Amino acid sequence: MQLMVPAESAHDTIAGLGEVGLLQFKDLASDKSAFQRTYASQVKRCDEMSRKLRFFTEQVSKTGMTTSLRLGSETAFEFDQLEARLDELESELMQVNANSERLQKSHSELLELQLVLERAGSFFTDAQSRASTSTLRSGGNDGISTMDAPLLNAEAPPSEPKTVRLGFVAGVIQQDKLMPFERLLFRATRGNMFLKNVPVGAVVDPGTAEKVEKAVFVVFFAGERARTKILKICEAFGANRYPFPEEGTRQRQMNAEVTARLRELQTTIEAGERHRESVLQSIAANLEGWTREVKRETAVYHTLNKLSMDVTRKVLVAEAWVPTNAKARVQEALQSAAQRSSASVETIFQPLVTYEQPPTYFQTNKYTVCFQEIVDSYGIARYREANPAVFTIVTFPFLFAVMFGDFGHGMFMLLFAGYLVLAENKLGKMQLNEIIDMMFAGRYCILLMSFFSIYTGLLYNEAFSIPMTIFGKSRWACPTDPKNQDRAAFHFNNDLCPEAFSEGLQMTTTHPYPLGIDPAWHGTRTELTYLNSVKMKLSIILGVAQMNLGIILSLTNQRFFRDSLSTLCEFIPQMIFLNALFGYLSLLIIAKWVNGSTADLYHIMIYMFLSPGNVDCSGGCPENVMYTGQGPIQVLLLLVALIAVPCMLLPKPLILRKRFLKRQAETNDYNRVSPRDDGDEENDNQALRMGGSSHDHHEEEFDFGEVMVHQMIHTIEFVLGAVSNTASYLRLWALSLAHSQLSAVFYDRVIMAGTSANSIGALFIGYSASLGEFQNKFYHGDGYKFAPFSFAAVDKEEL
Repeated sequence: MQLMVPAESAHDTIAGLGEVGLLQFKDLASDKSAFQRTYASQVKRCDEMSRKLRFFTEQVSKTGMTTSLRLGSETAFEFDQLEARLDELESELMQVNANSERLQKSHSELLELQLVLERAGSFFTDAQSRASTSTLRSGGNDGISTMDAPLLNAEAPPSEPKTVRLGFVAGVIQQDKLMPFERLLFRATRGNMFLKNVPVGAVVDPGTAEKVEKAVFVVFFAGERARTKILKICEAFGANRYPFPEEGTRQRQMNAEVTARLRELQTTIEAGERHRESVLQSIAANLEGWTREVKRETAVYHTLNKLSMDVTRKVLVAEAWVPTNAKARVQEALQSAAQRSSASVETIFQPLVTYEQPPTYFQTNKYTVCFQEIVDSYGIARYREANPAVFTIVTFPFLFAVMFGDFGHGMFMLLFAGYLVLAENKLGKMQLNEIIDMMFAGRYCILLMSFFSIYTGLLYNEAFSIPMTIFGKSRWACPTDPKNQDRAAFHFNNDLCPEAFSEGLQMTTTHPYPLGIDPAWHGTRTELTYLNSVKMKLSIILGVAQMNLGIILSLTNQRFFRDSLSTLCEFIPQMIFLNALFGYLSLLIIAKWVNGSTADLYHIMIYMFLSPGNVDCSGGCPENVMYTGQGPIQVLLLLVALIAVPCMLLPKPLILRKRFLKRQAETNDYNRVSPRDDGDEENDNQALRMGGSSHDHHEEEFDFGEVMVHQMIHTIEFVLGAVSNTASYLRLWALSLAHSQLSAVFYDRVIMAGTSANSIGALFIGYSASLGEFQNKFYHGDGYKFAPFSFAAVDKEEL
């Protein structure tokens, strides 16, 4: 659709369409850079507002405040008013933060100074007390010879004592830097220094505002050169130096002044914190609403930049994809936007003829979105192509259950899925981790998988690898005592039925077990052989059936697009090739189950290719003859399958070339050749407008070589895929066997403590490949997803 929007109402119109959320706009200004577009300045303003909001969010989150929309909060701001309000709040908050940081730094410095005055002062007090004690002791021994007196004291001539003035530097340093600090001081001063230190515990560092372990130090030295070196080393180690008076009276006076200043600073800091908290509370009350408005404004201006401006700069032209059933809602939104903006001219909304392939749009809900996402992971469906998600809703959980069939494990899955479903309202509002969120998104898929796992567990007759007898006792009994049907008792007591280990058990009735596998098979020496045979053949039947479903869906696509040529040259040969070989194998499997034949199906299929018509191995295996005329019929099926290969390869490119040459002769121009039988140009254009079978956005010349190569690749892929995909479906049997054996090991070793949850990931991977084998029969997957401009999606994005 094409929209011609008056420039005066462009903003309100795009905002109204964002509320509808059903238009995907095309970028009509892709040749311009981001700075050359019409609304580049508005986008820049929105980016600046987003930066401020991220700053506010960071500040609010640090305080632990909530940002939910509150009653009475400011939500009705115009764009310019909101920009001015955010600018004002940012300036105020940054000023408050700067003042708070400055006050905190001053508080930390004063606190360290107080520690220096207290701890370093104790150094001098202790030294003075020791000096006084030493003086008193020496003064009391005048005229008396003691052991401590110098030997030459009496003979030494009286001389004037030489005094040296010592300097000192006091400060605080990190505890872990103290040892290298002392070592470097010793080397720099050649040992002419003395360091005293005492740890003070964790204090707030003025530079980093973080708590670190520190120690108070005092370095004594002699000489100005030593002082210069010590000061440089202190600076290199990040040590904070503080003034320290020598006199005790001055120390006590300075300590009292610091204490008073600390009390004043603490009062000022508390007042600043209250003011900062009030500012953040006012921001937090409106932050969510402001964030939503800014995100929407940013999205609106980004969308407006995709529109092209006419030469008069009064009208904006837009092109957008719109779902057909949403035209009425879009028209209403355009009318209401014109009324809100008081525009003199309404927006013109008209269809536009285009040859581009439209995007693919599937409406989903909480039940189907999981399955649609699984299908989309393999590629987006082409426009109006059959959607595999409809069938995946059933096939995905069922084939998973074929591999995960266990009644007990299925019940555990049901309990887990039931909790996710019942608590979806509460869990949907929580911030879940990645794994839990993925499980929550697929809760309905897990629920269906649990149902099917319980069903297949009943068919396999297993609960935690233990056989069940829900539907009655076994149909097998001791040959000599038909009433004795307890196989477990036979196993633990061989005397109850010795014939069970020599002749085997005997059926007590002609009717089989009511549902599933007879529990008598579990635990026997032939259990693995029997279950392997059943599950392997069942996997082949399910695989062939699903591949046939895929080919039939390709027929629905061809009928919808009226592509009768593909039906004749692709669908029919593909069905013949697949069913002449593997459909026939499936019929033989079912026939063998029905009539109890002992034929070896491996030999039948091998000799069908290596020796056509030789069914009984030249008399060596007569049991392989399952019906009259089997040899000629197998030869016929083989010939039909071989003939189907060139039918898939050659006719379609040749017919397309013939059509192209015919049209070229009629029009003397190169036109696109339609793969349908009808040559009506109007129908061709209509098909192209609806997405048709065209991949391209413009008409192109017909290249026979390219078409031939494409058809050859498609044919080889199908022929080889028919064989490999059938063999690939055997993973259903392989993973079912692995799950069963793991369950048995867990039961034997852990006594029902494990649920073999580790195998679930492998089962998901196993079926995921089977999903691709089903889809490649009909699913091109070369479309692109419908991504409308929607405020609902914008609100979920990060700022």
